[in-house]
Amino acid sequence: MKVSRLLVALLLALPGVSSLALADEVSVAVAANFTAPMQKIAPDFEKDTGHKLVASYGSTGKFYAQIKNGAPFEVLLAADDETPTRLVKENAALAGSQFTYAIGKLVLWSPKSAIVDGEGAVLKKGGFDHISLANPKLAPYGAAAVEAMKALGVYDSLQPKFVTGENISQAHQFVASGNALLGFVALSQVIKDGKIEGSAWLVPEKLYSPIRQDAVILEKGKGKAAAEALVKYLKGDKAKAVIKSYGYAL
Repeated sequence: MKVSRLLVALLLALPGVSSLALADEVSVAVAANFTAPMQKIAPDFEKDTGHKLVASYGSTGKFYAQIKNGAPFEVLLAADDETPTRLVKENAALAGSQFTYAIGKLVLWSPKSAIVDGEGAVLKKGGFDHISLANPKLAPYGAAAVEAMKALGVYDSLQPKFVTGENISQAHQFVASGNALLGFVALSQVIKDGKIEGSAWLVPEKLYSPIRQDAVILEKGKGKAAAEALVKYLKGDKAKAVIKSYGYAL
């Protein structure tokens, strides 16, 4: 036993061996709006740490239900701060591991030019049959969209035109495919190299509650090196630069 421990200690002291010796896999539930940033962060995380990352993308509401039903996720990157807080209170996530990794921004978007004006007046003018948004009961961006429409006084008139996606990815797809002329999506989904293709209105943040997106280590990730490494990595400058490039605030 002493020899084995000594051998491990010697191996860990060698350059480049520590990450290999401690290589682990982390299963992550990722809010749909964070798909593109995570797909860019993941290979860098694997290269820099030696750990493997397995990501699933979807709505925060559905992930909550799955986690409570025993899904093998070890880290949750939610689209809100309420779900991670709730999981901590219910002893399904580790107290002290929760932090805000991004602050999301809501945008009214159409892939076609001259559809969405810079003031969002199209919501009152009309001229469209369908408007897409994520399910407000499952997706924080959908809830933010409803909040903004109510603040503008257009919710009741627009409700018959709603095309509701299960999550923000599906809401975006409805618009991108032409099933809806415009829709409320996450800025991160439509911004590329600092520019938005098509036409868009960045919804003023005063019209909806801040979309604080929190991460938390789940109970199944307790003591897992890869889970702890991912949380640490998301707080680092390299990951933050990627997150900012997709239009998130920090």
